[in-house]
Amino acid sequence: MNNDFEYMKEALATELVELLINEYKIPISEALDILYFSDTYKKLCDKETGLYFQSSLYIYSYLKNEITSGVIG
Repeated sequence: MNNDFEYMKEALATELVELLINEYKIPISEALDILYFSDTYKKLCDKETGLYFQSSLYIYSYLKNEITSGVIG
């Protein structure tokens, strides 16, 4: 199960970074920083939240809200 969790988490992270790049027209390094320092990513990494079972667009809505509200990291 741990390998499945890691795979799902990384696949979602890839999709989230792509969404950030496409929407905000930013370089990959900036998109990675935004994602990896976000509270959304912390929750994605926590198995207990079950967030990794959700779609990338669902998770992206949380990330986008975090970005627009100014609460990152």
